[in-house]
Amino acid sequence: MLGLELRDIEFPMIRVSLPHQLQVLAGTGAEIELDVPPPVTIAAVLGAVENRYPMLRGAILKHETRRRRPLIRFFACNRDFSHDPLETPLPEAVIAGEEPFLIIGAIAGG
Repeated sequence: MLGLELRDIEFPMIRVSLPHQLQVLAGTGAEIELDVPPPVTIAAVLGAVENRYPMLRGAILKHETRRRRPLIRFFACNRDFSHDPLETPLPEAVIAGEEPFLIIGAIAGG
């Protein structure tokens, strides 16, 4: 080994867009940037969000089940990832930081 540890390696910054209610809760702007080591999956990105912003734990994924909350949706590169398994790899454009991973607060009603 070269004496490098995972924390010493720089990864591309993953851009994550948050809905207004999560921005307020976390005290951030609309978009955050996170280092996410490979493999970059939905779970890895959400884990990085929760590690950086512990006040969001339970706000995106339920504490008990680690399943997406009903009025939260995930999108990237014009694709809905909301019902995909959390182990789903994200598109290369998200991994390269060219496109954001969108966490969206769904609107309910009729």
